[in-house]
Amino acid sequence: MNANPDDLLVLLEVSRSAKFTTAAQALGLNHTTVSRRIAALEKSLGGRVLARAAGGWELTELGERAVRVAEQVEEVLATLGPGGRAPDPITGVVRMTATDGFSAYIAAPAVARLRRKHPGLSVEVVTMTRRALQQRSGLDIEVVVGEPQVHRAEAVRLGEYMLGMYASRAYLAEHGTPGTVAELNDHPLVYFVDSMLQVDDLDAPRRLVPAMRDGLTSTNVFVHVEATRAGAGIGFLPCFMGDLHDDLVRLLPDRIAELLPYWMVLRPDSMRRPAVAAVVQALRDQVTMHRDALLGRSAR
Repeated sequence: MNANPDDLLVLLEVSRSAKFTTAAQALGLNHTTVSRRIAALEKSLGGRVLARAAGGWELTELGERAVRVAEQVEEVLATLGPGGRAPDPITGVVRMTATDGFSAYIAAPAVARLRRKHPGLSVEVVTMTRRALQQRSGLDIEVVVGEPQVHRAEAVRLGEYMLGMYASRAYLAEHGTPGTVAELNDHPLVYFVDSMLQVDDLDAPRRLVPAMRDGLTSTNVFVHVEATRAGAGIGFLPCFMGDLHDDLVRLLPDRIAELLPYWMVLRPDSMRRPAVAAVVQALRDQVTMHRDALLGRSAR
């Protein structure tokens, strides 16, 4: 490749954020300069390195080859630290998406612990409950529920978590405690908005107790927890969230126990970055450390 190393590093930053504006900010340049550098790189390489995609820019096949060279340039430059010492390679921005509960109880403490050792690391977490994307512009890590069907990405099983039916002690005192699955039909359900639920694996309440009517529904699992605590009905909650609250009682644990997997989806180029690899390992360690809580086995 007959390319300017500076132009290659600009492409590398664009590949990580999927946006010229974000890359420009990280590099201390303006949007026009980034665009001009990419155009110069494409001219020197004789082809397109980026293509428009939903949410930003995706690397072309030529762009992927150029980025691998850019990573080598970056690695060499990193050895030229002050006093001859190589700087901490676990630095820069890692971008990920995950469900609300996973983000709060697994990702947040994992990243906090990692940043104590690597203060140059920054992690952006966007919370959402959805299927894995087919185009993941600017994303390094996705954590989803259920096995994903993806292309040009690596899917790794991360762990499992249990969900169960919960109600507040005050609600049960007022409305009675259901002793069978059939008796759950007499109570309102607190759960996801059915028409907006994108993950098939999360349809358990409608499958296990199809006659149970919706009471309060939301796209956010923290709303499920607080609505259940407030007595809006019986909530179908992750055990690692429901078990944290002494005012909640798990109902029929031997009959209603849904075990679901967490999966990570990783772009192949992302894992070549030490920062991304470090965050992935931190997430794995956190899941292992809290396995009993995730499976609903933690002591109350």
